[in-house]
Amino acid sequence: MVKEKEKKPEFEESLKRIEEIVAAMEKGSLPLEQALERYEEGVRLTRFCSQTLDAAEKKIEILSKGESGEETVRQFAPDAGGEDAREAPPSPAKRRNREEEQFLL
Repeated sequence: MVKEKEKKPEFEESLKRIEEIVAAMEKGSLPLEQALERYEEGVRLTRFCSQTLDAAEKKIEILSKGESGEETVRQFAPDAGGEDAREAPPSPAKRRNREEEQFLL
């Protein structure tokens, strides 16, 4: 009998589970041990979602024409404001730090 590979959670399923965990923890009715278990699960799922988004961002590239008329492939720059943006997007770590700074202010 061949063992089936364990099914990896999909991004959308993981995100939905994170929302369920947050809702349950916000109620404040979980015993401490269960709250810690849910917190650990939420951290694992959050890391998985973050890694999935980082990998997707790395895959996104756009095709453009260089100054010499040759077609070149460059990274998609979502924050650079348009198709003609030449600047590479900020790294996911820099982007998160910038978002955290805004949250803290």
